[in-house]
Amino acid sequence: MIFMRKVLVIIFVSFISISCKTSQNIYSKSPYAKMIDTSSILSQSMTGMALFDLSEQKMIFERNASRYFTPASNTKLFTFYACLKTLSDSIPALRYEIKADSLIFWGTGDPTFFHPDLTSTKTFDLLKAYKHTKKFYFSDGNFTNPYFGSGWAWDDYNSYYTVEMSPLPMYGNIVRAKVENGEIKPQPSIFENTFYKKDTGYEIERTPADNQFLLPKSLLNKPNYQQDIPVKTSTALTQQLLMDTLRRNVSLLKIPVSTTAKTIYSMPTEPVYRLMMQESDNMLAEQLLLLCGTTLKDSINSSFVIKSIKEKYLQDLPDAPKWVDGSGLSRYNLFTPRSIIKLLEKIYAEIPQEKLFSIMAIGGKAGTVKNMFKTEGEPFVFAKTGSLSGVYNLSGYLITKKGKIMLFSLMNNNFTKPTSVVRKEVEKILLEVRNRE
Repeated sequence: MIFMRKVLVIIFVSFISISCKTSQNIYSKSPYAKMIDTSSILSQSMTGMALFDLSEQKMIFERNASRYFTPASNTKLFTFYACLKTLSDSIPALRYEIKADSLIFWGTGDPTFFHPDLTSTKTFDLLKAYKHTKKFYFSDGNFTNPYFGSGWAWDDYNSYYTVEMSPLPMYGNIVRAKVENGEIKPQPSIFENTFYKKDTGYEIERTPADNQFLLPKSLLNKPNYQQDIPVKTSTALTQQLLMDTLRRNVSLLKIPVSTTAKTIYSMPTEPVYRLMMQESDNMLAEQLLLLCGTTLKDSINSSFVIKSIKEKYLQDLPDAPKWVDGSGLSRYNLFTPRSIIKLLEKIYAEIPQEKLFSIMAIGGKAGTVKNMFKTEGEPFVFAKTGSLSGVYNLSGYLITKKGKIMLFSLMNNNFTKPTSVVRKEVEKILLEVRNRE
């Protein structure tokens, strides 16, 4: 009996081994394997790829698909999914309550309030509607999140893509500085007197600890110069901006959201999702993830949202994701190509195809893949890019010449060559997918 059990175990292990080797051999003969293996560009880096036929529910190709990669902005796919599962078709802008002669309001994390690239006035309209109310109080008692994400690079604080988080963002939490007639014109104008000229430099630099901006004199000779600089956020700054905008006093409180508080909505979610996904806007991604927390628990905290979404909706991913922020700025994020495929499948099930594809970056047409996959016909790639130093990923949906919809995730990490040449290799492989499948 013991002998028979040993024999059965040996047969079973041998069968599994043969099955794995057979699967590996099938993939090793794939033209995509050859393209990866013979590429002089990809030879010194780590490449992972997963390709899935949506209609046949079948994995067509895998290469390092179970290995973890730094996803960069592919992380926004997770944020997008969290929003689809949590938010309605409109963005909650404020929580508020009227008490006697006072208006008390709390932020939700809504990023649209005077955002320079979005048009929404409902938050402002609500606050102005109560202009005769004697006292205005703003509370940040529901904000328990740090201003920066875990694992963000500290020296990126001055870069447009590293915007601090806050409970009530205004103007996108940036200063948009423009040169007009030889003078600097910042928006919001409250920062006009915080710019100081200096003799050298090629861009405006904010001092790390506060909102003083050092302006190289040479930039004033560039008539069309524009730069977005993240501000150092604080509740005091929010108070200042509110008073400047509303032209009235606003006092501060630090109390949790009232159980009887009402909600005002600012704008539809779709255009905000589109800007986040197509332009890979980090600020929108981080604030939208925080916004999910307001909906779930009246608590603005991204760690809470990530934990909740993972436990409730992502238990069936092939490999447990290490997910730490909304934008992908952190190198602590780690996902596998095959888990991203599963996530893409989940997203596809949540939203009509036409709407989904219009939100993603569109090959040859819009967003971060506007200059890739150019064709005289209809666009065929709808995807999310992800770039950091030594990282270039592209994951999304591809329509083949036969009309099949393929889900793909192509992840490249640890290269030293220019990102542009890695991007071209990715494009070649996906063009082959389009022509072959």
